[in-house]
Amino acid sequence: MSTTKEGDFMRRETKATQSIKRLYCRMNLDHDAVIHKAKLLLKVYRDVMWVFMREADEFEEETFEMCNSRTLGTALAYLSDFAPTEQRKDFERKVTCMFETQWLVELIDRAMRRVYNYPYNGKLYNEILSKAYVTAFPFTETELLETLSLERSVYYERKREAVMLLGVALWGFAIPELKSNLLENDERYSNVKYTYFTGFVG
Repeated sequence: MSTTKEGDFMRRETKATQSIKRLYCRMNLDHDAVIHKAKLLLKVYRDVMWVFMREADEFEEETFEMCNSRTLGTALAYLSDFAPTEQRKDFERKVTCMFETQWLVELIDRAMRRVYNYPYNGKLYNEILSKAYVTAFPFTETELLETLSLERSVYYERKREAVMLLGVALWGFAIPELKSNLLENDERYSNVKYTYFTGFVG
């Protein structure tokens, strides 16, 4: 029986890996840094969701509001720029405090939809990410291999590609899109206020 573990074997880059790397180049994304950040976000995602579900009713209302008083823009700016060397514990604490549940869910959902619609293995990548990191109860390695009907070495290759692609989906699309939406909403709100007050004063 094969005892291959993730990262334990030498491999040539697949065509999918090469294709995704070209996306990194095209979008001027730092390949190693973005992948590290994507892995870190995936690793803490379930814990962040669980903390909110468990503690939302237990927090003092004032404490909960203070924790979530930062704007989505601040949280997105942090995700865009945090150092890839940041420790998981510190990263998890900051993400837990900065993000309201629906914000993080929306961000991951946007990125996962991008992954799903990727023309090569997109549905498979989405399923791997979902079952390995996103669903409430993670699948074991054995369950994943059986469900996906993949050999262990192939599974790890597809998983690496999926995480790479998620990095592009997050830092190349989802985070910039949400930032852009926030700016547009701020501009609309400012225009409404300006129109209202100038009309009122006039």
